[in-house]
Amino acid sequence: MKVQHDTTVILFSKNPTRRIPQTTLLLVAFTIIFTITSIFHPSLQKSIIRLSRSISQFSLSRNVDKVECDLFKGQWVRNRRGPYYTNETCGAIQEHQNCIKNGRPDIGFTKWRWQPDGCELEVFDPVIFLSLMRGKSLAFVGDSIARNHVQSLICLLSKVTHPIETSHNKEDQDSRRWEYKDYNFNISIFWSPYLVRTQKTDPKDVTRPFNLYLDEFDKSWTSQIKQFDYVIISAAQWFFRPSMYYVKRRLIGCLYCPQNITQYPAEFGYQFAFRTAFRAINTVKKYKGVTFLRTYAPSHFENGKWDKGGNCPRKRPYRRNKMALDDYNLKINNIQLREFETAEKTGRRKGLRFRLLNVTHVMLMRPDGHPNKYGHGPGEKEGLVNDCVHWCLPGPIDAWNDFLLEMVKRESHVARSSRRFTLH
Repeated sequence: MKVQHDTTVILFSKNPTRRIPQTTLLLVAFTIIFTITSIFHPSLQKSIIRLSRSISQFSLSRNVDKVECDLFKGQWVRNRRGPYYTNETCGAIQEHQNCIKNGRPDIGFTKWRWQPDGCELEVFDPVIFLSLMRGKSLAFVGDSIARNHVQSLICLLSKVTHPIETSHNKEDQDSRRWEYKDYNFNISIFWSPYLVRTQKTDPKDVTRPFNLYLDEFDKSWTSQIKQFDYVIISAAQWFFRPSMYYVKRRLIGCLYCPQNITQYPAEFGYQFAFRTAFRAINTVKKYKGVTFLRTYAPSHFENGKWDKGGNCPRKRPYRRNKMALDDYNLKINNIQLREFETAEKTGRRKGLRFRLLNVTHVMLMRPDGHPNKYGHGPGEKEGLVNDCVHWCLPGPIDAWNDFLLEMVKRESHVARSSRRFTLH
């Protein structure tokens, strides 16, 4: 992804390629002006000081996204302090991610934290997060992995406070809303596993192929995101199942279908859907929030496919550079990155902000964090497949909220610094 740099100028020096940011030169210039002004025009000192401070703050805000450290490049290191909640202290954990309750004997998978190269990533602090989110709103759009993420966040916040559920339909476990009254902060999740408009081919059977209208917005979330300050979108696993592809309301092909029509690979529908979802975000009127793309988190099936006895029995992370995305997963990840970059460029021209929550390689290294056979109780195992897709709670997915907090800090700093850049 291309990174924008500050406009720079070249100074005469022994190293002609050395560049100094314009904001630094402005500060030097204002120091000289201030000195002269102090002597000849004392009455203007306060204005000069205010302007100097504003430029300093603006310089900091321009450099927030240019931190030398890449948060998502690093390794998993031991963390004896974890976990930060348990299945007994948090009631938001669904049964099929409640690995410890379901009998998982080892808890070593909860004793790791992500360490970026070249900088520190602080462990999630619920007090700081809630302070930054005071008066704001956060939405998750996606599938059950997005729900997994939400539940991790609620569990981490449970160390400080608990939300009140304010969902319109509390029987609907897919799309829900919670409020933290003391902070005037709310979290919502919108169930949209394909991100675009879909329709069941059999209303009573979710195992049957879905009709995907690849060029049409899913208004269940696109009609509501204008009210949110932060939106996190994600999607993956549902695109690998049988689907019927529609464009302009016309059936153009399918994925894994028996009909005698054009067969497309999963990447086709995946790319089309993400392009449409980003187009929706960039065209929603009055939306001014920050959009995060949370990238694909790979599954870790071994010893067979997911429905053929595959499992994920490992008990510790992979070491650095011991795993690489296979060809198929690499294609999926590259699609996300390409569509994100295109959407970010379009959004930037409209004053919108897109940010990348790039967890793909981070989570590739955590084969030990899935429920596996502990995604259901001891008496419920017969006929059920092992879960190497979702993540145990507590578990590696909690790191996603470490990333989220750090990125929200940066966004808050940018907004605060921009407000200060005002000439008086």
